Order: sequence, then structure tokens, then C-alpha cells
Amino acid sequence: MTLLLIHSATSAPIHENFLHCLSHHLQLSNETTQLIYAPNTSSYTSLLQSSIRNLRFLNSTTPQPLLIVAPTNASHVQASVLCCKKHGLQMRIRSGGHDYEGLSYSSRDDDAPFIVVDLNNLRSISVNVEDRTAWIGTGATIGEVYYRIAEKSSLLGFPAGLCPTVGLGGHLSGGGIGTLMRKYGLAADNIIDAYLVDADGKIHDRRSMGESLFWAIRGGGAASFGVVLSWKIKLVHVPRTVTVFTIPKTLEQGATKLVSRWQNIADKLNEDLFIRIIIQVINEEKDRERTREIQVLFNSLFLGSVSELIPLMEESFPELGLKPKDCIEMSWIRSALYFSGYPYGERDPLDVLLRREPQSKVFFKAKSDFVRDPISEIGLEGIWKRFLEEEAAVMIMDPLGGRMSEISEAATPFPHRDGNLYNIQYLVTWEKEDVRYKRHIDWIRKLYGYMGPYVSKSPRAAYLNYRDLDLGRNKGGKNTSYSKASVWGRRYYKGNFKRLALVKGEVDPDNFFWNEQSIPPLVVW
Repeated sequence: MTLLLIHSATSAPIHENFLHCLSHHLQLSNETTQLIYAPNTSSYTSLLQSSIRNLRFLNSTTPQPLLIVAPTNASHVQASVLCCKKHGLQMRIRSGGHDYEGLSYSSRDDDAPFIVVDLNNLRSISVNVEDRTAWIGTGATIGEVYYRIAEKSSLLGFPAGLCPTVGLGGHLSGGGIGTLMRKYGLAADNIIDAYLVDADGKIHDRRSMGESLFWAIRGGGAASFGVVLSWKIKLVHVPRTVTVFTIPKTLEQGATKLVSRWQNIADKLNEDLFIRIIIQVINEEKDRERTREIQVLFNSLFLGSVSELIPLMEESFPELGLKPKDCIEMSWIRSALYFSGYPYGERDPLDVLLRREPQSKVFFKAKSDFVRDPISEIGLEGIWKRFLEEEAAVMIMDPLGGRMSEISEAATPFPHRDGNLYNIQYLVTWEKEDVRYKRHIDWIRKLYGYMGPYVSKSPRAAYLNYRDLDLGRNKGGKNTSYSKASVWGRRYYKGNFKRLALVKGEVDPDNFFWNEQSIPPLVVW
């Protein structure tokens, strides 16, 4: 299979022009390669669908790319950028495909042909135990990174997310929250270098790109500024033994008061202790009748032993009634399995972390919030009432504080630092895309509306990695103004949005790297 032969049957001139351009830059006319996939090739559909995590975008109405480019080295990415610019193609950049609104592999702009640069092949991982760093290819998943670190040392980890199939490229560039953030900050706070291809096809490291651009890609959405090829991350110390627990509580068991108490202490706990809340609905059998109940899970990681944790909990959160029998001691790498939803067992193979396919794929819609003041018990009861109306929904509350409160709002584009108690992810899922699916989206939007009085204001903040096009989009294509984009931009970045737009104006004034929620260029003459 040769680069040109793959597309000889493709009639559209834009395909042919792009391919000739790519061949010219890479001198691949006679080289066998798996670089390009077109709709008329056998592997196109499987490759496109392999990283679609939200089944909402796996249908005939979602615009598909003219081509998928699967680079194996930096020159392929450089040539793709230059040839897309030359022939008027948009570019979408995909590392893991977990973008909640599918922007890494689809487009809402029907008039603009686009290609997908799939970075799956750029996933090399090199861990340096001596200086506690690692170079990570942007296509590597979180699970692969955790696994390779643990191969080299049981006392090193990295403060990233819980889902092992998430691509590290997108995760890092949006911030990266996780169970270690109260101790070590976000994943993005622990980036120390990167290699990036800019809009002119040039490769930069931190020194040559400059501190402004390096600042922007660590939480500002790197796809607005270039294609990151690899990241250098700072590894962190983890103890040989960590402790996990998950305590379920129903409303009859006092869940409302426990959540109320949690809100007042979760961000103030010892930084080694992370306790998040997961709210869901369960079906119970009572008196031969099935009833639906609210269940609240207190889900925790402690960087230490059970004997250290119990006194700490008795002092700071005795109301939960944690006992040693509720706890499990394990290594940090096995806690990654625990929090990703795999059944726990000491003999469970860690290589499940290397799987790139998620355990399941569903249709879903998500939204997010940040909370600065505790929600009243009356407010919580309103949440319970609304959850009982929906079949498959979850609300996750991740505590902040600790190291997160010590880092300045302006240190990276992720501004949700001191003063925030916790962040919320709302998620509703369904299994069939039938005529009734809209009611699930309506439900989560109504819940989001209900939460308005209880969450951050001016702006009502949101987390970029929980992408939400309800907040607004670049409807004017590449000509979307800064003022219009600030409607959603300030939600994600607060006061950092203008600084991001100024960086964009410096490095990509023609707005080549564009998507429905990319940073618009703000050019100062």
C-alpha cells in the first residue's frame, strides 16, 4: 500500500492536492506506509471509530474527515500542517478521543472540509528514575503512563486522571485533575517541557517557543496553538503503601448531613487525603417492590497506611464512621486500577492499564461547575429530587484545597484555585439513540439550571476537559470575534482568557488551529 495508491480512486481534487503536497514534503511517493486513510480504504472506518468515546457522534449525521493522517514521526505532522494550510483544510487533532463534544474528530462547520491527525502512534514513554522525569508521546494514554512509571519505580507516580484510556495529550493541555491534585496540583502543573509543531510547521521546545506559549498549552487547550508531539513531565513521590475506601450511604443512612459536613471539610483535610463524592440512583428491593434510591459514595485515596488514616479520619471526619475493615491497603499503581473501575484483586494483571479501548462506550452528555460556598441541605434535597427523575446519571464532586489553593490563578490557564471548595461533573448516559434521547439532555440542562444559585458566579466557571458546547461556540468560523468567544472563554479560563487570546494572536494570527471552542486570536497593533 503506497501513499498515492491509497487515494488514486478518490475523485475530489482537494484530496489529490493534499496528497501530492504531502508526498512532496515527505518524499514518500514510492514508500510503503500506513500514514493516510481515506473513506474508500478498508481501515478508515475502524480507525475513525476506534477513538470515538461518545456514541452521540458515531452516526451518519456527524461530519466525517476527508482523510485521517496517522503520523509516526514529527515530519508527518509538520507536512500535514503545511499542506492543510496550503489547500484550505481544517485540522482536528486527536490523542485519545475522549473530547466530550467530539471536537477532536468531528466538525460542526458543514462547509469546511477537515482532516484528523490521529496521534495514536506517537506514544513512546521514557522514564528517568534518577531525575524523576519522563518524556511522554502525546498519543499515550494515562493508563500507559502509569504502567510504565510503575515498571521503573514503585515510589514514583504522576498526578493525572482516573480514566486509563484518556489520551495524555488532551488531558494535560486541559489541566488534568485527579486523586493526587491536593498533594501535587494538576497534571498540567507538573509539565516541564514540550515539543510542539506550530502553524508554520516548525518544531519548538520550551526554550524556542517561549514562556508565553509554554504557559498557554498547559491548561489552555493546546489544539488552539499547535500540535504537541511530546511532553516532559515531573514525576512525584508516592509511598509504598496507600489506602483506599468507598463508603456508600443512602438518604436513610444520613447521606444528606454527611454531604453537608463533607462540603465544610473536604478542601481543608490533610493534603495526603482525597475524598470525593459520587451521587447516583440505585434500584432497591423492598417489600417485594423495586424502589429507586439516592446513593452517595464517599470514594477516597490516602497516601499512607490504614493505621495512619483512621486517627486522621476520627479527628477530621468522624461522622463518616470509617473503620479499618472498610479500607484496603495497596500500592499506588493498584489504586489506579481501583479508581478506574476495574474489580480489585492483588493478582489482577496490571496490564489492563495498557488497553486503549474503554471498558464500555455509551451515549452521554456532561456539564461542570465549581463550588465556592457549601450547598444548603435544602439545596441538596433538590438535587436528590431531580436525580430520582433520571435513569442513568451521576454527579461527581472532587475536593480542591491543599496544593491547589497554593498555586496562583495565573500560573497556568486553569484558574480554578484558591476559594473553590470542589468541582462538579454532571453526567447522564443512555444506551440507545432513539427519539427519546433528547429527554436525557433536557434533564441534565434542567439540573444545571437548578444548580445556578449554588455554584460560582460572574462567571459561572467550567472545566475545559469536561467540554460543553452549551456554553457557546465559535459560530462565525475562523472570524469569531474575541468578545463573542469570551462568553464561553471566561467560563473555562476566567481572567486568563484575554492572555490566551493574546498568545494566540502572536503565534497563530490567521487562526489555522481552529475548532468550535478554540481560542480566537487577539492581535494588538
